[in-house]
Amino acid sequence: MKSNIKIKSILSIGTLCILFSCSAQIKKEVETKAKIAKQPNIIYILADDLGYADLSVYGQQKINTPNIDQLAKNGMLFTQHYAGSAVCAPSRSSLMSGQHTGKTSIRNNSKAPNVDEGQPPMSAETITVAEILKSKGYATGAFGKWGLGYVGSEGDPNNQGFDEFFGYNCQTYAHRFYPTHLWQNREKFILKGNDWKNKVTYSADVIHEKALGFLEKNKNNPFFLYYPSTLPHAELVVPEDKLFKQQKEKFGKEVPYVGKKNDKGLDYDDNLVIKEYATQKNPHAAYAAMVLRLDRHVGEIMAKVKELGLEENTIIVFSSDNGPHAEGGGDPEFFNSNGIFKGIKRDLYEGGIREPMIVQWPSVVKAGSTTNHVSAFWDVLATVADIVNVHAPKESQGISFLPTLLGKPQKEHEYLYWEFHEKKGRQAVRTGDWKGVRLEMTNNPNAPIELYDLSIDPGEKNNIAAKYPEIVKKIDRYMKEAHQESDRYKFEFEIKK
Repeated sequence: MKSNIKIKSILSIGTLCILFSCSAQIKKEVETKAKIAKQPNIIYILADDLGYADLSVYGQQKINTPNIDQLAKNGMLFTQHYAGSAVCAPSRSSLMSGQHTGKTSIRNNSKAPNVDEGQPPMSAETITVAEILKSKGYATGAFGKWGLGYVGSEGDPNNQGFDEFFGYNCQTYAHRFYPTHLWQNREKFILKGNDWKNKVTYSADVIHEKALGFLEKNKNNPFFLYYPSTLPHAELVVPEDKLFKQQKEKFGKEVPYVGKKNDKGLDYDDNLVIKEYATQKNPHAAYAAMVLRLDRHVGEIMAKVKELGLEENTIIVFSSDNGPHAEGGGDPEFFNSNGIFKGIKRDLYEGGIREPMIVQWPSVVKAGSTTNHVSAFWDVLATVADIVNVHAPKESQGISFLPTLLGKPQKEHEYLYWEFHEKKGRQAVRTGDWKGVRLEMTNNPNAPIELYDLSIDPGEKNNIAAKYPEIVKKIDRYMKEAHQESDRYKFEFEIKK
């Protein structure tokens, strides 16, 4: 009898535990749905030319990034997230449009004809992340580098869903950290003391202060802050402050960057050429100081959100637009900026396009979590649309990674695709763990495809195309399927379907 009573007691306790567990899970799901329905604020911070392993949380040994590391401790770290492209403008176009570079309207870095500043404009038909959020009542602001259409064009940020823009409209001008002016919407904002000879006002700091002001101004409304920082893009120039002096002491005597033998117009004087990069006596110290300044800016954004009482209802995302640069004294080999991956900026190997991404969303995204979900810039629009409960545009190739953020089953891509209209034309595809790369397409749009198995060869050292002709054939089919010919972006010969 006692044995039966004991068994019944155990069963009763077990049943209660299950009920309490289910009840707690249901309560958590209800709370999560309520938080999503509350229209969370969204902050998207985009570094410029920061490598996958330039952050200490991703393995950097020479630079410590405590604030970005804290963001990862508070949220989710992605290990297989990809940029839209291997250079600035097409990558940002992919991010804003939710389209990969076979479809998006900006697919390379180029200057717009017949204008002093700015790039060819993103098309008016493009539906951007900002436009989606604006349609749901969000205040929208972009602070940093744009590069998707000159002032007043259809690609102007004010014509692409942003209520406010402050920063560099033109990415060429963003080569210089002490320009004469930035843009505040469509008006020039003069930087005190800067005249292309004297360096007084550091643009990245002014942009940062304006971004913090946007948070303050919109604390009572749902907002979207797009913060495409110019750090740590070349030129390698920073204020001569404590941060820089500490790095100079740390790295000691260096080989200065003085440009190539016949370079002209590098330094701030009467002969300055805007598109060039300034000389730098301490390039390693300068680069480290730029990354540290970026980390400090991220920490100040986090602190401002907390100060305003918005932390619980604010999503903060951090990523970078492409792989690390080797320009103006940049030295990705010294810093091991691409980690175990091959390639840097302008390469479609992993080092040129695999990026850090961290997402903090208190009480929704599990703190200290990591995901291997394979995602890309064009998924961001679909995810944002999912969060605010609208349908992503049919033109988007993105898949929402909101399920991953919520710890739920996630739909995967059949493949990811990139095309690159520089360096004689390049294409790449990732499908599962297979990665295909095609080079020098200007000479032959059907050039041989290199094949790598990222599960055992993430550094893309062993081309195994000859062993797996069927996989190569499938990747070739994906490349042809994904590339949409346009008047502006075509490989020299039409790709044979």
